[in-house]
Amino acid sequence: MKFEAVPLGEVDWSGMDAFEDRTFSQRRGWLEFIREAQNGTIVIARLEDAGNTLGYFTGLVVRRFGIRIMGSPFPGWTTPYLGFNLAPGVPREEAVAALLPFVFRELGCLHLELADPLLARSDVARFKFETQVGTTFVSDLRQDEGALFSAMDSSTRRAIRKADKGGVTIEEATADGFAEEYYGHLVDVFAKQQLRPTYDRSRVEALISHVHQTGDLLLLRARDPEGRSIATGIFPGFNRLSYFWGNGSLREFQILRPNEAIHWYAMRYWRARGMAAHNWGGGGDYKEKYGGERVETLTFRLSRYAAIGTARELARKIYYLPRTIQRKRHLRRVG
Repeated sequence: MKFEAVPLGEVDWSGMDAFEDRTFSQRRGWLEFIREAQNGTIVIARLEDAGNTLGYFTGLVVRRFGIRIMGSPFPGWTTPYLGFNLAPGVPREEAVAALLPFVFRELGCLHLELADPLLARSDVARFKFETQVGTTFVSDLRQDEGALFSAMDSSTRRAIRKADKGGVTIEEATADGFAEEYYGHLVDVFAKQQLRPTYDRSRVEALISHVHQTGDLLLLRARDPEGRSIATGIFPGFNRLSYFWGNGSLREFQILRPNEAIHWYAMRYWRARGMAAHNWGGGGDYKEKYGGERVETLTFRLSRYAAIGTARELARKIYYLPRTIQRKRHLRRVG
């Protein structure tokens, strides 16, 4: 088996979208969003064996501090899994074995980050990957609505009912002006802890510009009884998976519980369109209350030289240090 780069103009996007393990974040619109936001180069590689196509690999090459990095994806991109799309029966371990010389020799990258929902520790055991373990929650959308609602904790169910009785309405928003509206809500959320959002408004604009027109992006708005926009949310989905990308709300109206109402609408929306699972986009106590199953997430990292991995980890700690200090100060003040 070996990987071969496919020029973007020759990619069979519809053929790739037909793979059973295909997700929204591997589709062209989403990749164009990452490319713009990260100033990267999209890489699509075909896995071949004796002239037979067995699958594909999706990633982006970026240059950081003069080093070529393959992210599939990379932390901070606000995107979930990229990785592989493979035909049934093709071992992911063998796909990884073919990927390494392609990334490090043919593309000249010095660092690889790989996250694939079907990639297990055993698939990379014979390589020298470093494994980063995280968590998320996943709701089973194959249940009927009653079971899905009952799986939430009682306080969340009460909040959804309160929003409905209090006159909160949820609407599917258009792209026009939504990025500014959403980002204003997000800033207000972070301001509660005297922080700023981890990304700027231009990223939201790029996401909506490239993805909304594909039908893979649900934009939701909550209005209070007077018609004011008090909360917004962004939820991509494709094939069998939907995802919570982000939401924001105005603190003075949170008593009306618009966030819970938005999430419940999104779950039902994507369930009605055939999604089997709803990924909550990482851990967090407030996500657990929606009744999803806690699931382990794995990211595999490999550097051609050990010093690169060390430098990468140091850069990550430096990036998050100001936020960590600010959070600790906030907790001391409110505690």
